[in-house]
Amino acid sequence: MTEIEMVVAMIRPEKLGAVKKSLAEIGAPSLTVTNVSGRGSQPAKKGQWRGEEYTVDLHQKVKIECVVADIPADDVVDAISEAANTGEKGDGKIFILPVSDAVQIRTGKRGPEAV
Repeated sequence: MTEIEMVVAMIRPEKLGAVKKSLAEIGAPSLTVTNVSGRGSQPAKKGQWRGEEYTVDLHQKVKIECVVADIPADDVVDAISEAANTGEKGDGKIFILPVSDAVQIRTGKRGPEAV
C-alpha cells in the first residue's frame, strides 16, 4: 500500500496566492485552506484604540492542509517553503503527518485511491 501523508502549513495570508500557484505547478491534487490565529516567534504588536493601549499577540495566519499519496510529501513541503518564505519571523511552519487511511464518501474507495 502506498503511504498517505498530510502536509499542514501555517503561512502568512498574503502568501496564499503564491503557495497555491506553486502547489499547482507540482501537481498537488487538492488542498483545504482555513483562516486561523496563532502565536509563535513573531513579536507582539502594540496598538491604541480610544486612548487605551492594547497588545496583539495572536497573528492572522492561513492553515493549508494537503493530503498526498501520488506525489512525495517532500515535494509539497519544498513548494510551500519556497513560495511562503520572506526571510522574516512569522513566515510559519510546516508539519508532515501520516494518514492511516482515507475513504472517498461518494465512491467508497479507500486508501491512496480515495486521495
